Amino acid sequence: CAYGYIYLPYACLRLRFWHFLPHGQPYQAFNHVQLTGSSMALPLPPGLVPSEVAFLCDMELVTVLPRQRLESIDLLSGTTPALRPPYRSNLPLWLAILLKKQRRANIVPPPWLHPDSLRDIIHHETIVDAKGWAPPPPPPARADGRGNARRFAAVDDDRTPLSPPFLPSCTAAAPSGALPYHWFELAEMLLAHAADDVQSASEVRSLLRDLQEVRAAKMRASTTSLESGIDGVMSLRGVGAMELAESRGFVTGVVDGVRKIGASAEAVRREEEEERRDGDDDDPSDDDMGL
Repeated sequence: CAYGYIYLPYACLRLRFWHFLPHGQPYQAFNHVQLTGSSMALPLPPGLVPSEVAFLCDMELVTVLPRQRLESIDLLSGTTPALRPPYRSNLPLWLAILLKKQRRANIVPPPWLHPDSLRDIIHHETIVDAKGWAPPPPPPARADGRGNARRFAAVDDDRTPLSPPFLPSCTAAAPSGALPYHWFELAEMLLAHAADDVQSASEVRSLLRDLQEVRAAKMRASTTSLESGIDGVMSLRGVGAMELAESRGFVTGVVDGVRKIGASAEAVRREEEEERRDGDDDDPSDDDMGL
């Protein structure tokens, strides 16, 4: 007999093929399907892997400049706006890249992907706040009719509060000088599929590489503060999704090591206290000495 293996993301199906009976007579294939436990022997790591983070980034809204007319499309995430040149529209990243490949639209890069904005962010990361990260973009706001600005989809609103990737932090109206949650993977996708739409693409690549190295060094150095700070607590405000996915194993390993060291130190301290208490009890008293 021969064996064939088909691997699925979360399970492994083993298909056993029987070609011949013991007497050489042909027999039907796919004798049975058996679910093996090989995938259960190696559990999946906690959290999202980088490929899953990149998949979620495809839902980020970006601004496109259509070249052709296109009617709205009904998607699971909602209905897309109708494209009418030369008016800009916001579309999911995966659809914008598809239209870009078909030469039916151009992608307008967000303002934070401009070289000047990246330089300002690097200056903030290295000079202004050498230990923290650049703040994320503020949530969108709108006027409430009385001259006040309110956050879009606030808690007291009837609609569900929005969160990445459903915030307009990667569109042409996004603020400059602030990195969104999916900044790294979105920049890589735009440079890979729409480099001609990005101003000074080669310079942007170099600045992104410098920014990634600076932030990665901060992530590694931030774990040293866990020993003197609150046990297992560190600020991650402004850290991107891909940075969290890549550093999760390292950071959790350091946190577990610090907790084990703290637990062992606490156990040693308790043993010393017990030995000291037992030593005090064993000291001879005045009554025992006959005084």
